[in-house]
Amino acid sequence: MNILLINRSDLLGGAAIATTRLMDGLNAQGAQARMLVIDRRGEHQQVATVGSKVGNRYRFLAERLGIYLHNGMNRDTLFQIDTATHGVNIIGHPWVDWADVVVLGWVNQAMLSLDDVKRLTTLGKPVVWVMHDMWNCTGVCHHAAQCRAYEGTCHSCPLTGKQGEDLSSSTQRRKRMLYKDAHIHFVAVSHWLEQCCRRSSVMHDCDISVIANPFPTTSFSPVTSAPNVWNVESGRSVMVMGAARLDDPVKGLDTLIATTQHIATKRPELARRLHLVLYGGIHDSSLLEQLALPYTYLGYVHDLQNIYSHARLVLSTSRYESFGYTLVEGMACGCIPVTTGDGGQVDIVKHRHNGFVTGSHDPAHIAQGIEWALDAGITRQSQHQWVRDHFDASVIARQHLTLYQSLLNDNNFKQSI
Repeated sequence: MNILLINRSDLLGGAAIATTRLMDGLNAQGAQARMLVIDRRGEHQQVATVGSKVGNRYRFLAERLGIYLHNGMNRDTLFQIDTATHGVNIIGHPWVDWADVVVLGWVNQAMLSLDDVKRLTTLGKPVVWVMHDMWNCTGVCHHAAQCRAYEGTCHSCPLTGKQGEDLSSSTQRRKRMLYKDAHIHFVAVSHWLEQCCRRSSVMHDCDISVIANPFPTTSFSPVTSAPNVWNVESGRSVMVMGAARLDDPVKGLDTLIATTQHIATKRPELARRLHLVLYGGIHDSSLLEQLALPYTYLGYVHDLQNIYSHARLVLSTSRYESFGYTLVEGMACGCIPVTTGDGGQVDIVKHRHNGFVTGSHDPAHIAQGIEWALDAGITRQSQHQWVRDHFDASVIARQHLTLYQSLLNDNNFKQSI
């Protein structure tokens, strides 16, 4: 089976990494998988760029300019919105002709327009769209947060700054027309994301499967002992929290700070058992001074295995996550996860079995979860095995291949194209 994956980049961003891992997993299962991108960062021979450097830059800037002029020239929301008005027409590319199945990933920011997607669905090949966030089921946003307008008609979007009909309205209509006229099978990377799509006015009737993101389990091992590289006091366990940007409001740094302050003042015996390690970018590092527990801040890192091998817990205070890669990474190294459970994390963490789901952002509840995890007695090997059984790239690739084969064999699909 020849499979063509399409994503904006091969390595830049979580969706890019997940798509590259999927490609590698499919090839390891005996399929032939390749990827087309407009932003190639790696040296993978099965990844190629489409469009010209100048043309891709023009399309990117033209789409951003349209958003910028519409949102009152507000730079703060410029990259929180995508309209899919510009993209590369890849019809006629030899790899498109070669493919039996076309798999879309994160194709915003001038990779593919909605019109380009429509063209792909007319080729007589199954088109699968892997959703890494909520964008497919909303108007223009990638995460709706507390907004529920996407369940009906998007308008007056706070990200556009317009009242009434706006970019969210027009983009939602374009998506509705595309999904109505084109045969696309969608894949949600978590049951939470699937449920969002089922509530969406543009996607509630779409064909949707749930297949998690693939994970390279063999690259993360459950080390049972490691040297004390951060001079952690004797008797303290390391708890790790990381993000691409720690002070992104979605990641809940304010919740973490409040939790450390609660533990320090209300649970001093628990405070004496913890050392916090943080990694990732942060715009305002002074925020970390509010942490009330001993901590080490590492900045941007590449060797996650080394970090998690020193830790006992991995924490997520995110307000929503489509999947929850940091939890999987930590568990693959033997850590016990504690999470608020907002989003796809509940597909990863089974409450009081392999971790703790607090169900709220209440610092007292999070402190309870942390104490439970410290005393749970779960082995590092069992955590690693859970990830291997459920999220290993080979497991996920086989699920994808089963889906692709069913689409190729689907007579109803063949009659609709």
